[in-house]
Amino acid sequence: MAVAVSRTLPWGVVGAAGAAGLLIAALSRTAGEAGDWLALPLLRAAILAFAMGLVFLLDDPARHTTSTVPTPRPVRVALRAALVTPAVAAWWTVALLLVPPDIRPPVADMTLEAGAAFVLAVAGAVAVVRFSDLTRPGPPVAAGLLTSALLALLFWPGRWALFVPVEDERWAAAHDRWAVLLAGAVLVGGLCAVEPLRRRGWRQFRQFRTRSLSP
Repeated sequence: MAVAVSRTLPWGVVGAAGAAGLLIAALSRTAGEAGDWLALPLLRAAILAFAMGLVFLLDDPARHTTSTVPTPRPVRVALRAALVTPAVAAWWTVALLLVPPDIRPPVADMTLEAGAAFVLAVAGAVAVVRFSDLTRPGPPVAAGLLTSALLALLFWPGRWALFVPVEDERWAAAHDRWAVLLAGAVLVGGLCAVEPLRRRGWRQFRQFRTRSLSP
């Protein structure tokens, strides 16, 4: 099953988003003296770029066909996430190494930001699949993720800021909020991964009715 699911994953989109993110991260090496204050926003932009690719993880044109297979949807979602996790870990390692060590932001805190962004991207796709019949949840989730990031950057109240500089006294508190955001994304993703009972019941009713009416 893992091989079959792997063939349906949008590796091209994820790869393109990952390449774009690495190019953004690599700009910190060419920024010269400005690299000291550009490294953090560039790394955050790289995270967002890669997250924009992960929102397409659940895109499946054959979704309504595969929904009838005996394997539960939570298992299928978990398998997709598990298959892409090594690539995500490798990408993040390379992205960090592209930032020169002397201007690299705190690795643990940035890993928390990256993890929250990536899980949010996948959880958003899971939620759209849970509450709609879309076979390609990626585009609307990508738009929502980008809009949310811009709103958080520009209009989020200062006392609850997420995107703060390393030297800001709110750095530790901001990453406490990132941890809460990550936990919330995991919870939402887990809750939304289940098969909708009403939709499943309706599908079973239609199958029963079709069988009963068939000669």
